[in-house]
Amino acid sequence: MVMAYEACRLAESARAAVPVGAHELNPDGTARALGAALADAARVLAAARRFVAAAAVFERLGGAGWHLVGDALGLPTRTAREHFAPAEAGFRAELRSTEPRSAEPPGRADWWRSHLVREPHEAALDLDDWVLRHADGETDLGPAPVSGALFAGPHRPGGRRAT
Repeated sequence: MVMAYEACRLAESARAAVPVGAHELNPDGTARALGAALADAARVLAAARRFVAAAAVFERLGGAGWHLVGDALGLPTRTAREHFAPAEAGFRAELRSTEPRSAEPPGRADWWRSHLVREPHEAALDLDDWVLRHADGETDLGPAPVSGALFAGPHRPGGRRAT
């Protein structure tokens, strides 16, 4: 679910960078606020890096070796391990801890990661809602595109909550 959450944050960061308001441009079409486009791009890049780290941790927890992680990312095995081992160790420590940690400054990310650890079913339902609100209609994702796979069987949360 952490990987799904980071994908959500990446998509939201990229989506926020798409609109171009008239107030952002000079009459000749150049940017009014120099650096704003780069700041948007930096936010998207940071979100992409968090998503890749979450994906590497996901693969490692599933049994992938560092060689596979490196190959998938075009990195030497040692570089992959050096880069992503701290994220894996942090995730494992967070699972064992009663106090969730986050590398993010205080704010929504801290709250959401804490919510994810404390209430995984509710967090998955929140991600279901996000996916369904942003579905393009080309694929039938079903009513539970995140929680359905994560909580299939007797532990599946009962019903969907209203948004």
